[in-house]
Parts: sequence; structure tokens; C-alpha cells
Amino acid sequence: MKILNNSDAAIIVVHEIYGINQHIKEVCQGLSKLGYDIFCPDLLKVKQPFNYSQEKQAYNYFMDNIGFTTASQQIKDLITKIRKKYKVIYLLGFSVGATIAWLCSDEDVKVDGVIGFYGSRIRDYLRVVSKCPTLLIFGNQEKSFDVGEILPEMQRKEKVEVHILLGKHGFADQYANNYCEQSYLKVRDIVTSLLKNNK
Repeated sequence: MKILNNSDAAIIVVHEIYGINQHIKEVCQGLSKLGYDIFCPDLLKVKQPFNYSQEKQAYNYFMDNIGFTTASQQIKDLITKIRKKYKVIYLLGFSVGATIAWLCSDEDVKVDGVIGFYGSRIRDYLRVVSKCPTLLIFGNQEKSFDVGEILPEMQRKEKVEVHILLGKHGFADQYANNYCEQSYLKVRDIVTSLLKNNK
């Protein structure tokens, strides 16, 4: 998916295990209204995105057929491909997409910033040293791990800022059961302000 505004700034949106669903499409449309060109590569290459009820199937499909190494390489290749055209490139990812964006932050692929929503598998890649400003956003009720356990490590990282908001994994997705409007609106303002001020 692409939305082009003839801009000199771009955002690469990295979707979660479900693929490019309605939530991701609306995120892309919202970000494009800030004047950025938007790129959202389909990492799954499936005809239809997975439904939320297929969470386990979607996760297994991602892990068995794509994985973090292949997915992060695809994003790095896209960054390299479009880098000369844009003065500013941000990565913005959700869940596995946030972990993929995190894995791209320590490379010399010249991204200007990373924004990651509830990238719970980042806990497996704490050795990553981000070379660009990185904003990581978590809910305070992650079922797969305790966010507080990785917080001290993240706070030692020079370019990383962490926000922990009320909610569970998926709190910023209005189509998900875990949607929390209060936290979504708060984080939307944080992200919008960051993107407006750094374009």
C-alpha cells in the first residue's frame, strides 16, 4: 500500500501479524494527512488479512513463513530503495511490526526515527542499540511479559524514549477487543506532535 503526497518526507508503516487490515489502512490514511508519503509493504503476501479471531494462526504464519530476520531485511531494502528521494524517513510499527522497526533502528540505513506500538518481542532483542530517536509505546498490561522488566534496560539507551499507557496489547486499534480510547487519544497526540515537528 502506498499513499503519495509528493512529499520529501516518508513514513514506512510496518503492520502486525494480521496483515494490512482496516486498522492499518486507516493508520496510513491518517498519517498521510500530516503530509508524509506513506509506504506499507505487505510482508505476509496473503489474499486477505487474518481476522483477529485467527490470532494464533496469524502468529504461526508469520513466524513459520516470514520471521523477524526476513521481515526486517525487507524493510531495510525498502529504506535503501527510497532513501535518496526523501529527506526524512520514519518507521512506524505495530506489535511484530514494532519489533521489526526496532531491529532496523541499529543499522546504518539512515532512518530518522522509529515509533513502535507494543512491540512485545523487543524483549528478545535488548542488545539493539538504536542509532536514531526511537519512541516505544507499551500498554501496562502485556500478557506475554512484564514491561517493567525491560524498562531499566531501555532507560539506559541514549536515543530511546518509552511511554507506558493504561491498556493491553492492541490498545491503539479501535477494531480490537483491547482498544482503550483514553490511551489511544493520548498516544495519537504524542505521535502526531512528534511527526509534525520533525518533518
